[in-house]
Order: sequence, then C-alpha cells, then structure tokens
Amino acid sequence: MRDKKIITIFGSTGTQGGSLAHAILSDAHSEFAVRAVTRDPDSEGAKHLSGLGAELVQADIDNPGEIRKALDGAYGAYFVTFFWAHFSPEKELLQAKNFADAASKSGLQHAIWSTLEDTREFIPPGDDSIPTLQGSYKVPHFDAKGEADKFFTSLNVPVTFLRISFYWENFIHFGAGPKRGDDGRLYLSLPMGDTKMAGIAAEDIGKCAYGIFKKGSPLHGKTIGIAGDKLTGYEMAEAFSRALGEEVVYNKMSADDYRGLGFPGADDMGNMFQFYRDYEIANKVRDVNVSRELNPELKSFPQWLAFNARQIPLE
Repeated sequence: MRDKKIITIFGSTGTQGGSLAHAILSDAHSEFAVRAVTRDPDSEGAKHLSGLGAELVQADIDNPGEIRKALDGAYGAYFVTFFWAHFSPEKELLQAKNFADAASKSGLQHAIWSTLEDTREFIPPGDDSIPTLQGSYKVPHFDAKGEADKFFTSLNVPVTFLRISFYWENFIHFGAGPKRGDDGRLYLSLPMGDTKMAGIAAEDIGKCAYGIFKKGSPLHGKTIGIAGDKLTGYEMAEAFSRALGEEVVYNKMSADDYRGLGFPGADDMGNMFQFYRDYEIANKVRDVNVSRELNPELKSFPQWLAFNARQIPLE
C-alpha cells in the first residue's frame, strides 16, 4: 500500500465501486491500492474486500468531513451516488456537491464522477411526451447526476465524467428479464420500440474505470460513455433464446404501460427507456470500441449471458 497510489472508492460494496475495487485488487501488478469506503466495515462485502487487500474506511457520503477524511493522501477517487436508496434527486445533488467540494480541497490528481445525462438538456421545453416527475425532472436518476457535473468543473477538479449503461444484471436482480406469460411462453417486455439500447456487464464498469485511471491526465475533463453491446429488444430476445434454449419473444410495450407497472421507480425507468428510444444521444455517447480500449476483456451481451443466463428468474 505504501508504495502504491491510493484510489479511494465510494460505494465500494455496491455494483460500480465493488467492480472497480475487484478490478484493481485482482491485478497483482497494479500501480494502485484500494481504499474502500463503506458505512459498515463489518458487512460481508467490506470484509471480503479487506481480505483481498483493500484498506477499509468508514464514512457516510452525507457527511462532508468524513468524505474529506476518506480522501486524505489519496491519488484518485471514484465518486458514485445511489439514487435508488432514497429516490431523491435533491439528495443526490447535495451528495455530489459534497464530493466535489472535498475533491477540490484534497489535492486529488484524478477523480472519476459516475454520471449520466441531464435529459432536460435534450428534451425540448414543453414536450410532455416524456412526463415531468418530482416537479422538474424528466428522468430523475439521470438528471441530478448530469446537473451535478458542474460542481466538479466549477471547482477545477481533475475529473473524468463516466457515463455508464444499463446494467445487464438488472435482468437478474431488478426483475427486468424475460417472464413467462399465461400462454407458457417467455416474453422480454421493454418499451424500446425498434431502437438499440446500450448495455454493459457490471464487472466491466469497474474494469473500464480502472482503464481510465491507468490512462490518467489525458482523460481529465473528458466525458466517456461505456457499453459492452448495443442491441434492439428483438436482438436481446434472440440472444436470450439461444442462451436459455427456449424461445423468448420481444414484447414491444409502450412507455406508458411500463410507467404503469407500479413498482417503485417504474415511472422513472419508463422515462429512461423512452429517452433511450427517442433520443439517439443516449447511444451515441456510449462507445463499445472506446470501452474495449479501456478494458480488453469487455463482454458482449451473448458472452455475458453465457455466464449468467441461468441466474435470471423467469417466473
């Protein structure tokens, strides 16, 4: 640890931070060491990272003083917020501001801010085809992150803006995968029309972020969108069919129907899918070739399915 550059990773036991921690810790020749930030150092995830060689630091991202302490002496940091813990864009904005303020005072040489588009910059004012949510947002879990980019730029933080894609793990854990209909057939139901959607394996997010840290200062101020594949609903259904050995039919549902599914965040997710469907910027900024340059082990969707299809609940 003493001879290596410390990367402070927030959300270290979550999907993004955890994948970055594992990418660094699995590289025996890495120039970096991991400082894993967690609210609960006694959790199984934190203990696992400690066993792999990470330094554990207890901190709450709602506490600016604890953020600054976690950055003390670090070369770099990975900053990520988790909207789905509270569903509050305002809370995300405050957390991001705390990150940027602490980063500007810490002497970091490289930060990565895990961000997304502020969709309001692309959706014309007064266009209600995508409903406004929570008073002033179109896709709340996107918009606040994108709005927060300004905190890092205004404070001259040496930052790379990382735009991730739809996690394919959502097909396992979020209930977005194929479901069996009353007729016994499997249906993949998404409001994507005929449009391709960028997606990525969770582990590849961390590997791409690791690639960004290895490239260093040439990526300061850059926005990098990552993806492992871009597929239509029909193409995803075909890939599911091959992996599962059973036909999966793409159900091209409407965004309104998706918003009405009733699970927490259904309206937000429905708006997200509609943004992907209707605005090409969502796919344009996410580049598979750039992602593969950062991470030569990048998985395509069929490659991800080869390892994970049997974990997807189908009922």
